[in-house]
Amino acid sequence: MSTASSLASSGVTSSSGTASGTGSGTGSGCRVDVGADPRTWPRRQRTYRPPAPDTIVCSDDEDLDLPPARGFVRGSDPRVATCRGKLQNKRSRLNQEINKELRLRAGAENLFKATTNRKLRETVALELSFVNSNLQLLKEQLAELNSSVELYQNESAEPNTPMIPLGLKETKEIDFREPFKDFILEHYSEDGGRYENAISEFMDIRQAMRTPLRDKSGVALLFQYYSQLYFVERRFFPPDRSLGIYFEWYDSLTGVPSCQRTVAFEKACVLFNIGALYTQLGARQDRQTARGLDQAVDAFLRAAGTFTYICDNFTNAPSMDLGPHMLQMLVQLMLAQARECLFEKLDLQSRDPCEDDASDTRDMDVCLDLAQESAQVADVYGLVHDLISASTVKDYVPFSWVALARLKREYYTSLAHFHCASGLLARPLAHLDDRTKEALQFMHAEPDVRTQLDIRVPQDDGERKLLGRAHLRAALLSVEESQRQQRMCRELRDKLALQAVLRRTHDRAMDSYAAHEDEEEFRELLDPPRILASTKFQLSLTSPDFSQFRVEDPFRSLGPVAIFSARHHWTAPRQVTLQRADDEGFGFSVRGDAPVIVAAVDNGSLADFGGMKEGDFIVSIGDKDVKWAAHEQVVKLIKEAGDSLTLKLVTPMDRNYLKAANKNSNKNSGSVSAGSSSGEPSPACSVAGSTTKKLTWNPFRKQRERDTSFEASNVILR
Repeated sequence: MSTASSLASSGVTSSSGTASGTGSGTGSGCRVDVGADPRTWPRRQRTYRPPAPDTIVCSDDEDLDLPPARGFVRGSDPRVATCRGKLQNKRSRLNQEINKELRLRAGAENLFKATTNRKLRETVALELSFVNSNLQLLKEQLAELNSSVELYQNESAEPNTPMIPLGLKETKEIDFREPFKDFILEHYSEDGGRYENAISEFMDIRQAMRTPLRDKSGVALLFQYYSQLYFVERRFFPPDRSLGIYFEWYDSLTGVPSCQRTVAFEKACVLFNIGALYTQLGARQDRQTARGLDQAVDAFLRAAGTFTYICDNFTNAPSMDLGPHMLQMLVQLMLAQARECLFEKLDLQSRDPCEDDASDTRDMDVCLDLAQESAQVADVYGLVHDLISASTVKDYVPFSWVALARLKREYYTSLAHFHCASGLLARPLAHLDDRTKEALQFMHAEPDVRTQLDIRVPQDDGERKLLGRAHLRAALLSVEESQRQQRMCRELRDKLALQAVLRRTHDRAMDSYAAHEDEEEFRELLDPPRILASTKFQLSLTSPDFSQFRVEDPFRSLGPVAIFSARHHWTAPRQVTLQRADDEGFGFSVRGDAPVIVAAVDNGSLADFGGMKEGDFIVSIGDKDVKWAAHEQVVKLIKEAGDSLTLKLVTPMDRNYLKAANKNSNKNSGSVSAGSSSGEPSPACSVAGSTTKKLTWNPFRKQRERDTSFEASNVILR
């Protein structure tokens, strides 16, 4: 059974080809092929299509796609001790300490409420203050770990602005052996010891997915475990009772543990780790190359699609990092980082490799396009800052995230002003073509305050230079504001790469302003008009593609999961032995496949006296299990049994399967008798060519012959 057929749609609007991607390297749909002349950039909007998932490459020893160590599941190796592995281990220890302090606080609060002794209440109150202080310190340490974004960045020669990756959620080990074996014996009436290996394999893959590698094999491992949960949930978790199995996960941001009995919580946490792993893959790509930027965009779009899928399909999550407000913020954060990588790619491909930043001689059209793209990045980071500053989110994320979103908004605003100024000061108005003049008309917004220049399109070279210098001043002010915000945040203050990027941008803007400085006039004090944000690309989320990671049902021997599941009930298996004479038939007919169902039982026949009932499932014939057998195979086994037939039957207790067969005709079922049965599958067993008349229910109408079909007897209930 395909796992993908049971999974609901995420509801994310995406363009064709976003699930699996096309091309390799930069991809045919995502490459901005500017060629030798950046002025040939199209102005129409494109849909960004990420490259194929197998193009994510590894760049450090931890992420190399090497064969796993013996005894470990592929995609996981807990012996790896890199910086990221040590960081995750520290996060795990902090989660356990936070859990311990929370238990102490809960006990102290209960004691404080229960006691009436004044001296004891004072002692408990003092202890509560110590516990709260320790808990606050632990949460600050966890926030500092979540702020260690430089450990996930790619170490390149040129500094880049850091990206924000997410840490993985931690969970405890669970022993499924006894609950599963007891349930198999009780519900399926089989020996649970036969499934010891299947249970152990499932426990091994769950243990392995706690420590996935930071590469595509780690992502595949998490997807495989998620797909196996589809079968495990339907086999062992009935909706009306509990097996005593609790799934406990620690919040990725706060370290607070959450515990639930539902498999849906386990699924949501695994999907969150898939999204978090994608963020780490995106953060560590080499952003000095077009291929690395493509892979970073692909990873961030997959992370955003995964978080959107969680938000659309899982509700009432007890963990704060799975709440709708937090997930919406994470989606926008991933989209902002993807758009930032796209801007870096445009900037990289429009730059002459023989020139440095100080001697930037790009064309005016290219500069204006970069200005609007940069303004678009600033706008999306402004949206991220608004979402992350909300009361439902701000108290649970590191302060460095809030500061970095605000810093990037100012930083890309400064880049927008700088590129616009570079374009305006590049050439006189007389040398501009009609296309460039048209672009200038949609570059600036209407002045909204009196302190702004009332110049949208310069009419002469004097206005052109005046507007260009105004944009340079605005660029200097914005980048100085971003430098101030970095100094104000303790975590960002130590980020040397970020400091180098801001210093380089400031020096470049200062040099350009000094080169174009002219005589002072009154209008030099006015601000430039706001740059209108615009982009050529419409990003489409990449939802999780579960069909790429299909797994086998580890408990397939229990029968088809559509029938033999924890949701359905049936009687205990009973054995029926029929002994017939030479000229006598067994007196029953069968229909359907996997499992074959008793379609009809003749009154007064051997089958009737033996206790066979219409609607029974045939689970074995003799010593052969036939729960997965086809119609033809079962009929053949019955005919080969001769005059003595031994069957093992179960009677379903769900009314969905208690449908009568046509007793007076062999047209819709394969009849098993002594003389006239052909044993061939009935026409109703064929998908094509069978028509079923829709019947209306009438309590006053006499029961007539009812047609039954193979399709109606194998409806998958979800």
